[in-house]
Amino acid sequence: MQVKDMMTADPACCTADTSLAQVARLMVTKDCGEIPIVEDNSGKLPIGVVTDRDIVCRVLANDRNPLDLTAADCMTKPVVTVMPDMSLEECCRIMEEKLIRRVPVVDERGACVGM
Repeated sequence: MQVKDMMTADPACCTADTSLAQVARLMVTKDCGEIPIVEDNSGKLPIGVVTDRDIVCRVLANDRNPLDLTAADCMTKPVVTVMPDMSLEECCRIMEEKLIRRVPVVDERGACVGM
């Protein structure tokens, strides 16, 4: 089985200048815990991710106001990615090694095509 068989295709993405409040609203709307942050919406090249945990640990726990911040202010970078044709075993190995629960899936151009 390959990553493409298990991934959520066409994930919601944001740019680094997206307000953190909008990122959080997107998580609620899309019922997800991680949003890929891309260079721009046309190329969809991931430059980081924002997780629900990033918002709690990097913003709220440090008494920072999330309404004053953007995705760039709390995103995790560099971003770890996998390819759609990678085996699930290899993907799981990478996720375990990097201690991550979710991972953006990129195509041969590097564009985000799944989670």
